[in-house]
Amino acid sequence: MRDEEELQKLVAHIENQLLKLHNSPVITGEALRCSLGYRSVEAFRQALSRNTVPVRIFTIENRRGKFALVRDIAIWLANETLKSIKD
Repeated sequence: MRDEEELQKLVAHIENQLLKLHNSPVITGEALRCSLGYRSVEAFRQALSRNTVPVRIFTIENRRGKFALVRDIAIWLANETLKSIKD
């Protein structure tokens, strides 16, 4: 139970920070690449083609690029952070 509370607090904190930074619940482009920790556009492109991006990526009709929800990124980052602390 304690771990779940800690996870939810961390998710909320990260989500709030990303929302403040990007002013949107959706991230795209350079902000998406950086938020996921890819060093280059090519690395991100490769992850997309290999289906190894750690969050759900989607497209929007009549819009260019790939998109992800801030919430999904926050959940992934929080889980990765807590995993590294436990190891």
